[in-house]
Amino acid sequence: MTKSEVIKTQVGEEVIELTGAEKAAFLTDREKINEARKLEADAKTAAKQVILDRIGLTVNELKTILG
Repeated sequence: MTKSEVIKTQVGEEVIELTGAEKAAFLTDREKINEARKLEADAKTAAKQVILDRIGLTVNELKTILG
């Protein structure tokens, strides 16, 4: 088995090697986590923009006001 076929991950103090289906599940879960983080960041950006739109300021104007 080559290094590219194995993922090593640490669980507590133990290092576990993942291969095959375990590796695929790990990568899929990691992709889901990354996508969730991206969606959360996008939602925060959109919420900030809504607030600025409601008070009638642009990001640059707000930065100027806050110094």
